[in-house]
Amino acid sequence: MSAGILKNPASAQPLRRFPRGLQVGGLVPFTATDYPGKLAAVVFVQGCPWRCGYCHNPHLQARDGDGAMAWSEVMRLLKRRIGLIDAVVFSGGEPTLDPALPAAIADVRGLGYAVGLHTACIYPDRLETVLPLLDWVGFDVKAPFDAYEKVTGARDSGHKASACVDLILASGVAHECRTTVDAALLAESEIMAIATDMAGRGVKSYALQLARATATVGESASTPGASRPSAATLRQLEALFARFTLRQGDFD
Repeated sequence: MSAGILKNPASAQPLRRFPRGLQVGGLVPFTATDYPGKLAAVVFVQGCPWRCGYCHNPHLQARDGDGAMAWSEVMRLLKRRIGLIDAVVFSGGEPTLDPALPAAIADVRGLGYAVGLHTACIYPDRLETVLPLLDWVGFDVKAPFDAYEKVTGARDSGHKASACVDLILASGVAHECRTTVDAALLAESEIMAIATDMAGRGVKSYALQLARATATVGESASTPGASRPSAATLRQLEALFARFTLRQGDFD
């Protein structure tokens, strides 16, 4: 999830009514961090059914109205940025929630951009539909799959996430698996359980994201630095993956 500033965030003004199309919650017109090796724009899709305690974009959770800006406005901006950026990433919220996502991806590909997706792995059927349209996907694994509900607040979320992971890996689409660590929600032994599972399934690129000290949603909050795993755990993670990244900041 990008930590960039959203245009027209829902916390600042209510969602507006637009003609039918992708429900856009915000836009970052330029980022060098949301698609590996490419300069990109990030389109944030409104709506997410999960309520993770460390969520950085809670204003994107509600699925009210039609969005903060029209899809046609996004397309006008993307047309002006041809030659300046390489890719467009759909993030959220949860972009696969929106039935207009495949059409929006087709619009973006029609402009010649590579397409990336950030997903929390919530809707296996919808993800399977868009995977052939993608060039890269960054996907979250939030906990061991049998302990998912303590992070997401949603029953059966671990089963759905596991199915999504298998679909991504079977697709052959370039990917990065990410786990956000809040020490109030995830123990080091659970981090290792996730990483061992992902390595066993064939994940090559894995990122550990350290949640900020004060949670945005819910009651989960950890003290500064408490989320950072031990040096021994980090060494084990580095040994498991061809590419391991440790990030610190505000994440979804």
